[in-house]
Amino acid sequence: MNNRQKGRTLLKTSSHPLLIVRSIIALTLTTLVLVACGGNMIVPPTSEAAATSPHQMANSSNVKGYPIKVYFSKFPESETKFDAVFPVDRVSPTLGVANFALQLLIAGPTTEERNAGYFSELNSILTGPSTCSAPYPTGGPDFKLALNMKGATEEQGTATVRFCRATSSPGIGADARIQAEINATLKQFPNIKKVVILDKDGHCFADGSGQDRCLK
Repeated sequence: MNNRQKGRTLLKTSSHPLLIVRSIIALTLTTLVLVACGGNMIVPPTSEAAATSPHQMANSSNVKGYPIKVYFSKFPESETKFDAVFPVDRVSPTLGVANFALQLLIAGPTTEERNAGYFSELNSILTGPSTCSAPYPTGGPDFKLALNMKGATEEQGTATVRFCRATSSPGIGADARIQAEINATLKQFPNIKKVVILDKDGHCFADGSGQDRCLK
C-alpha cells in the first residue's frame, strides 16, 4: 500500500467519529424542538381560567354555567306600565348568580335586544365614584348584595341591595322601573322572597318621605 492509499484509508477511518458526533447533535436538536413544540400545545386549565374574563366565560360554549334570567323594561309597554318587565336568558359562570344577574342588569341589554325595545334604567343612573372601594385599590363595585338581611337586620328570605354610587334618576317613572327590574331579577331565585333597595347612604331608594319605609 503506497502513501496515497494509506492517506485515503486514514481519512476514511477518522471520519466515522465525526459523523457519529454530528448525528448525535442532530438527533439531540430534533428532540429538543419536538419537546418545545409539545410543551406549547399543553395549556393548563389554571392558565385558561386566569386569561378568561367573566364576560368571555359567560359567552363561551366551552364553559358550563348556570342559566339565569335578567328582567329588563321594554318600550313601549314599560313607558306607561312602570312595573312591566320582560326576561331575557343569560348564563352565569359563577354560583353567585344573584350578584351576576344584577351586574348584567346594570350592563343593560345587548344591541339586538335594544333594537327590540329592551332597556335598563340602571344602565345610566349610577354616577360618581364607588363608596364601597375597600379593598379595591382602583375603584369599587356598583352595589353590595346581602342575603337574608333587611338593611342591617337579619330577616330570612329578604335580600338587601345597597348602591355604592350616587343615583341620578330622571323621575318617578324611572324609579319605579328600577325597582321592578331589580325585584323581578332577584325574586327568580327561590330563596329571595323580598327585596330592599338602599341608596349609597343607606336610605330607602326613591323614598321621598324621608322615613325609610322599606326598612320598617
